[in-house]
Amino acid sequence: MTFINDSLRKEMEPMLNSLKRPVNLVFFTQKTECRFCVETRGLLTEISKLSPGINLEILDFQGDQSRARELGVDKIPATVVMADENLGIRFFGIPGGYEFASMLDAIHMVSQSETELSPQTQTFLDNLQKEIHLQVFVTPTCPYCPAAVTLAHRMAHYSPRVTADMVEATEFPHLAQKYNVMGVPRTVINESAFLEGAAPESMLVEKIRTVL
Repeated sequence: MTFINDSLRKEMEPMLNSLKRPVNLVFFTQKTECRFCVETRGLLTEISKLSPGINLEILDFQGDQSRARELGVDKIPATVVMADENLGIRFFGIPGGYEFASMLDAIHMVSQSETELSPQTQTFLDNLQKEIHLQVFVTPTCPYCPAAVTLAHRMAHYSPRVTADMVEATEFPHLAQKYNVMGVPRTVINESAFLEGAAPESMLVEKIRTVL
């Protein structure tokens, strides 16, 4: 199965040609691959072949438990987008459909080592005294979800106190039920605060304040 056709590859060329530093995609699967593990591995393999600046590492979730814990991976399929260091940017589930754009944004952001956040948001993140975990629940058919995922990933990229996950709701229904995900995107902040929709940056900051 081919995931990236010639037309999509052509659209990706500007991003691929602008990579400034290597990006590592660390993918966790298992010997008997989970639902969507095969498809996710295939998609990531195709992405990694498009540029020498994108490196794919495939690990076994059971056999590499220490690395999984180190990178905050507790379920599969899981993809960590990182440079040499872990930046807290994770995808749980296949980054397909509209979420393919979120994956490309994450790769570009890590490679450029730049985060498009306002000075006010950067100051807020600079002064965080508490660890913040953002889980953005999405579906591949949601056109508004990538904006919420990318914003969360930007915050994780900027601040070592923030980690941010894309969580594909239909692949992890027990989590969708746990967090009462009735619509997407839905951002869960430290298990206790929730934000609906593709909210602007300032609104996410204000919601994070409620858990500090």
